[in-house]
Amino acid sequence: MLDSNWTGKINLVYEYQESKTKLKLAYHQAPFKFQRLFYPEGNSICHSLILHTAGGIVGGDILNQNIHLLPNSQVFITTPAATKIYRSQGKKALQDIVIKLENDTYLEYLPQESIVFNECQYQQKIRVELNDNSTWLAWEIIRFGRTAQGETFTQGQWLNYTEVWHHHKPLWIDRQSLQGDCHLFQSINGLACQPVVGSLILISTDKNKDVIGEIRALINSQFKDLIIGVTTLQQGLLCRYHGNSVSEAKTCLTAIWQLLRQKYGKNFFNKSRFWQ
Repeated sequence: MLDSNWTGKINLVYEYQESKTKLKLAYHQAPFKFQRLFYPEGNSICHSLILHTAGGIVGGDILNQNIHLLPNSQVFITTPAATKIYRSQGKKALQDIVIKLENDTYLEYLPQESIVFNECQYQQKIRVELNDNSTWLAWEIIRFGRTAQGETFTQGQWLNYTEVWHHHKPLWIDRQSLQGDCHLFQSINGLACQPVVGSLILISTDKNKDVIGEIRALINSQFKDLIIGVTTLQQGLLCRYHGNSVSEAKTCLTAIWQLLRQKYGKNFFNKSRFWQ
């Protein structure tokens, strides 16, 4: 019987030449696939799509993403569809994402949501290495269980480790873990039966900008009925959403992302066509 697990890799290196961010190197190994570059906002920022052609992640998969921005490059990366993390018979699926930003770079890493099936075994590690005047803006939106089918996350394990470094010094380290447990899913100290969690983070070694007040004003005016928190980090900020709706999470986090673009983005202020 053939092994149905994947060992997937994608390596992307971007460079800035002739007033345009271009792809210097692209390597992908199934199930990853890289589509051509897009410039829907002009040459100021390069848009990229990373595809996972297998349709979902299963136990035993080992996936690696390496993204490197050379000086002065600006990149937006997303995925064309939600990522499904299927139930496992015991094997753990692993994904490692390593992002390196050289001087004067800007990266928006905004994949579509992930759907975490009951009984999955999944671990993701993200390491971001920043240099001077570099900015990393990312989000992650998770739905625990296929709630449209009445499924809740009562068995399995979801682990998410994120580290951001600048010149070998940690700027932010986040450890998230959810064990499949009925009490935790229902508990007021857990998910409280609301299966969608969204996080948006911005960390920058560029000049820190005071935007917390504007974000809170935005939330109070447009999203005051939602559960959203925002806090200042050492070199940036963190927003968290908790609720029942992926579309609601996207609407809220997109509004915050667009506000942050006006503060940290370089020479582009248009809304990405991927979110229209």
